[in-house]
Amino acid sequence: MHGEARVEWLEGRAFLMQRATADHPDAPDSLWVIGPGPDGLQVDYFDSRGVRRVYATSLRDGELRFWRAAPGFSQRFLGRISADGREIDGLWQLSTDDATWNDDLRMRFRRR
Repeated sequence: MHGEARVEWLEGRAFLMQRATADHPDAPDSLWVIGPGPDGLQVDYFDSRGVRRVYATSLRDGELRFWRAAPGFSQRFLGRISADGREIDGLWQLSTDDATWNDDLRMRFRRR
């Protein structure tokens, strides 16, 4: 599956926005708003299905992480940023029992 993500600062540079689309009919279009939250950096996620989610996030030592705990549908992402900063190679994982993690979606972002 291929897609595109466009990233830009909201005016004032307090929030970073990512709009994503994919060429697969089951993949929703999405908007990510990344900025400060009550417990540090967070992502507010919205998609074309009407889904809204909130993720904690961190960026440290070349690793980008997102995670959220939700009974029956917890998620986490680990993306490793390439040395030249042009790619992020990552994996989303899903837990439906809050104990076992299964690979869900592998992603690679490439800067144009």
